[in-house]
Amino acid sequence: MVLTIFLFILGTNIWIIHIAKNNIYDLSNVPFNEVALVLGTSKLTSSGKENRFFKERMYTVAALHRQGSIRHILLSGDNGSKYYNEPVDMLNALNELEISDTVVSLDYAGFRTLDSVVRSKEVFGQESITIVTQEFHCYRSLFIAKYFGINAVAVSADDGGPIGNLLAIREVFARTMSVLDLYILQRKPRYLGERIELIIN
Repeated sequence: MVLTIFLFILGTNIWIIHIAKNNIYDLSNVPFNEVALVLGTSKLTSSGKENRFFKERMYTVAALHRQGSIRHILLSGDNGSKYYNEPVDMLNALNELEISDTVVSLDYAGFRTLDSVVRSKEVFGQESITIVTQEFHCYRSLFIAKYFGINAVAVSADDGGPIGNLLAIREVFARTMSVLDLYILQRKPRYLGERIELIIN
């Protein structure tokens, strides 16, 4: 039983990486898409320090917009309480980087990667997107996008620093869980709702 579980986890990770690896780019060679989907993360770590993953994602999507690789930014994250609001934190960070509100839209129901990716299509009407997150997260995000028929590429927002063993292990299990979510449990986003049109200038 233990060997079977190990092989299943290994196999699902190899499958996801194989499917996604050719669609991960850096800033210098990413193809154009009208909309970038930025996946949410906390502005601060659990110890109260600046979360470098948050900072990296903001700098990366700002650079994408400045170089003309995207025209609009969809910020998707958790808005679980009035004290925790990832989309607004991301918007404020982009404002500090001189990115105008007019090219940004907020998705307050991006509670999980699956929610954010699916809502970009089903709620915000995007068939093609550029996903912005760290490389370890790009694989799972692209795997989910492909399953739901979204033509997606991803930009790695890494600065070259280590992600840590615990996070690496967590992502290994998260990839396997994604396979179970999609092919066995057939999970959907927590909320969908009416279509929202993105005003792309």
